[in-house]
Amino acid sequence: MPHVEIKYSDNLTINTQDIFDDIEGIINQKDASAGVCKSRAYPCSEYKHTHMLITLSLLTKPHRDEQFTLELSAELELAIKRHLKQSLYFSLNIEYSSAYYTTNVHQVDGDDISKLRLD
Repeated sequence: MPHVEIKYSDNLTINTQDIFDDIEGIINQKDASAGVCKSRAYPCSEYKHTHMLITLSLLTKPHRDEQFTLELSAELELAIKRHLKQSLYFSLNIEYSSAYYTTNVHQVDGDDISKLRLD
């Protein structure tokens, strides 16, 4: 269950949902075991210099080695930059979970997990 966070100066005109879709698609093309990508965007109204920081958090797995990470980073950067129509400082960080990371689903009786908001 990857996580994506996009933090950006709010003077950028971007469609974060389209970027989220591209990121999730690329991750799942390269690694079908990844699953849905929980994505959040944080526009910032107080900043110095127009910028974007994207952080992708993944579980540590044997096949997600240095080569996988370098290729994923390059593909993501190209795809994301296709959405950017303004000049800005760009940062992309791919990080991997520690041995103590917990990820699962919390389901409340009566809730249908299949109807969780996925957009």
